[in-house]
Amino acid sequence: RPPTAPSDIQPGFPRASRLAAPGTTADGTAVFSALELAKIPPKSADLVQSQDSGGAAAAGGSNLLGLEASPYLLQHASNPVWWHAWDDAALERARREDKPIFLSVGYSSCHWCHVMAHESFESEPIAALLNEHFVSIKVDREERPDVDDVYQKACQMATGQGGWPLSAFLTPDQKPFYVGTYFPPADVGGRRGFGGIVRWLAQAWAEHRADVDANAEKFVESMRRAEAPGPAPAEGASFDRAAADEAAVNLLHMADEHNGGFGSAPKFPNAACVSFMLRYGRMSGLSQFTRLALRTLDRMASGGMFDHVGGGFHRYSTDSRWLVPHFEKMLYDNALLPVVYAEAYQVTGDAAYLDVLDRTLSYVLREMSAPGGGFYSAQDADTDGEEGLYYTWTRREVADALGGGGLDKAEIDAFCLYYDVTDGGNWEGRTILYNSAPLHAVAFRCGLADDRVREALRIGREALLGRRAGTRTAPGLDDNVIASWNGLAASALAAGHRVSSSGSYLDAAVRCIDHAAFAMRAPGGGISRVARPGRDPVPGGLDDHAHCANALLDVFEAAPEAKYLERAAELGGLMCGRFWDEDASAFFMTESSGDRRGAPARRLIVRPRSRYDLSVPSGSSAAARALARLHLFTGDAEFGRVAGRALASQARAAAENPFAFGYLVNAACSLVDDPPEVTVINAGASPEIARKVRSMYLPGSPVVEVSSARQLARLSHYPYFAGKPYGDQTAVYVCRAGTCSPPMSSLGQVSAALAAAGQKAAPPA
Repeated sequence: RPPTAPSDIQPGFPRASRLAAPGTTADGTAVFSALELAKIPPKSADLVQSQDSGGAAAAGGSNLLGLEASPYLLQHASNPVWWHAWDDAALERARREDKPIFLSVGYSSCHWCHVMAHESFESEPIAALLNEHFVSIKVDREERPDVDDVYQKACQMATGQGGWPLSAFLTPDQKPFYVGTYFPPADVGGRRGFGGIVRWLAQAWAEHRADVDANAEKFVESMRRAEAPGPAPAEGASFDRAAADEAAVNLLHMADEHNGGFGSAPKFPNAACVSFMLRYGRMSGLSQFTRLALRTLDRMASGGMFDHVGGGFHRYSTDSRWLVPHFEKMLYDNALLPVVYAEAYQVTGDAAYLDVLDRTLSYVLREMSAPGGGFYSAQDADTDGEEGLYYTWTRREVADALGGGGLDKAEIDAFCLYYDVTDGGNWEGRTILYNSAPLHAVAFRCGLADDRVREALRIGREALLGRRAGTRTAPGLDDNVIASWNGLAASALAAGHRVSSSGSYLDAAVRCIDHAAFAMRAPGGGISRVARPGRDPVPGGLDDHAHCANALLDVFEAAPEAKYLERAAELGGLMCGRFWDEDASAFFMTESSGDRRGAPARRLIVRPRSRYDLSVPSGSSAAARALARLHLFTGDAEFGRVAGRALASQARAAAENPFAFGYLVNAACSLVDDPPEVTVINAGASPEIARKVRSMYLPGSPVVEVSSARQLARLSHYPYFAGKPYGDQTAVYVCRAGTCSPPMSSLGQVSAALAAAGQKAAPPA
């Protein structure tokens, strides 16, 4: 692997380096040209070999991370670097001692964070220099996404890229003057090593302080201009069909027609963009959009990005054909992707998509479940210090496990042919299971019936799962329970219930959202970002409130208890009151009191905006979608007004660069389409009708199933439920633009009403 940090910032991100940045060096690290730091020679070409690097550091320091609860911070508690958490005490110390800050941001399952820790943060000479000249601060990006966002954007402005670990050198008042990601410990291949950088910047601070301060201030002004919203949308402006058309065409131009996905390596899942392709295929009637979406889903599911043994998806593919993944597993990927596979199943009726959904959600329930109903955030890429070791195989290991599982030689050969298991392997002498041959071709080649091969594959996967769990060191688990990611997980489980009618998925969705939206309730009614035993809750940001609000509505549609709609409306009010800026027509990541007032650790050099849909949909896009849905259910005009302005303010940017706004474009399409609303009253009287309606591909349409008169009575004051009485028989209502159909009791009537409303109702067989 190359000695660079794979970026989690996707290639479609509108790079801030297009803005006026103070300058960069040839190797891409952020150095401001006016400083002329390159003219300051380090005392040694290789700090790691230097004998005068500070020796025993000055007395009185200590590493304070052992007092923290974050899994990532605790990983660094034994480093010789005197780490602080990002808190008032650390920031005050930097100001009091007039020392620059070294800020390192990462997360516990980050492979390159581990590499830099072993190479640099466990180095006594490097630690001695940091301890003498800097106040070193560690930040878990999962706890403080606002801090991460500010300095990621600084890195993108200066270098054109970002990722983890993020390494930023700041003035005592938090202004960046040197930013990068991973650095090797010593100079290599023309790239300055971290040890040399630390010495170099310490000298710059001592000898060129005025230049450092002046240029850091200029850079912060550039950052503030970049974060400033553009002109407010004109009164009556909206995200219209022309914007959706432009977004779809621009996204298609980025597509890899052969392998699926967008762009080249590295390839990210981009669930929202794939979902938009499915949706636009339905809107336009143009099959190439649907074909691209399905090809992407097929290639990801057959490739090494999907864990064929245990289910679930790895973080991204390092190559263009989805073979070699970055092996960490994130909860958000395994929450976002099942929703798209559910949609693909609704579009095609192909059970292969339902199988991927089931195996992914089964993985989440089996390996990521936390006490209380929530889910943990991530599993590491590394085991025993080696990336991917847990997930890869030799042919001998596969043959031994499958033979122990009862398969004969022909069946083992079929399994190996199907999953590309060879003596030489397909990655560094080992095999990443990767399906590159159709099942019927494998069966023909091995002289077996298709059904026998299919059963051999199932038995073989179970045998490998048992062998893996029983004999290998499991990847490290990040046991943070993050509210926003749990909101996504609850939505995925609700989608699984919608297409499979599995009561277990709905039960899990209810437990998850009860934990995230109710048990993690913060003082004042909001959401805590992450709550861990023995520590104060971390205040939630816009994304925590927005994703939980959408999950509450997803669960509400399947189990319409009033408490879910009421809590979602409460969160909607908080998003409008605390995170929405009316003058800017924009949402911000932090509360209005969080950027310049309150405790020092909450004061940031800029108030970060939440705009781009990257690995996780932005809080802004999710908030706009949640508020539009709340307007529909509650009739609250303010929810609808704010949602419309938020979408309109990003319409031009989203049309031009849909790759960075995939979730927003999907949300906006609900305004463009004006999709019908479906309500099933007394769903239990005719469960087959309810199941068929759920299985239809109705993008953007609420499908609410009321199962009892008690539920309806508690909801009757909401406009959405007006004129829909509870009766002895199942009654289905299809509404659009404030007009509802008469109650219908047959699937044929429902299909005809949906067709009349502009939706092609084609449920899977």
